[in-house]
Amino acid sequence: MRANRLEAFSDGVIAIIITIMVLDLHVPVDWTRPEILKIVPTLLSYTLSFVIVAIYWVNHHHLIHLVQKVDALTLWANINLLFWMSFMPWITACLGKYHHTPAVVAIYGGVALACSAAFHLLRRSIACHHRGSERLTALHRKLAHKNYVALLVYVAAIPLAWITIAGSLIMIALPALMYFLPDREVEQLEVQE
Repeated sequence: MRANRLEAFSDGVIAIIITIMVLDLHVPVDWTRPEILKIVPTLLSYTLSFVIVAIYWVNHHHLIHLVQKVDALTLWANINLLFWMSFMPWITACLGKYHHTPAVVAIYGGVALACSAAFHLLRRSIACHHRGSERLTALHRKLAHKNYVALLVYVAAIPLAWITIAGSLIMIALPALMYFLPDREVEQLEVQE
């Protein structure tokens, strides 16, 4: 299998995930201030989730362009990532409705943690084919370090939800800032190939 088939399948699944998330945005009954304020948590949870899913899509795109060989390990690692990402619409709807509940915020952090761990496993499955390249090995080491930081932030955000919901949500959003722009070295490698 070629990497472009893997990427096309993933693009389709991620597009469906984003589409399902938007279905929970409902038009207010009327446009009074109290009615508009009722939908703000749903809008904010959707925005956070959309940004997280979009960042995964951008970084997935760049990561897949490093694939030299699509083997069973890479296929299953990719399916694992998509599986965890498919929980985003559900937990986004829960967060929009129960934003004041520590358990829901913690579960949102857990889904984010699972997605990050799955992305790390996908990157590792791709990296195992790059052991002969010193430059690619160094790049994967750098990407792994960035991923470990994100994993630690998510792990810390989960119990923090019972202390401060706002603090937990801010921590869950932090890795998105780290990954907002893909690594320049990955983009440079894509241009050279």
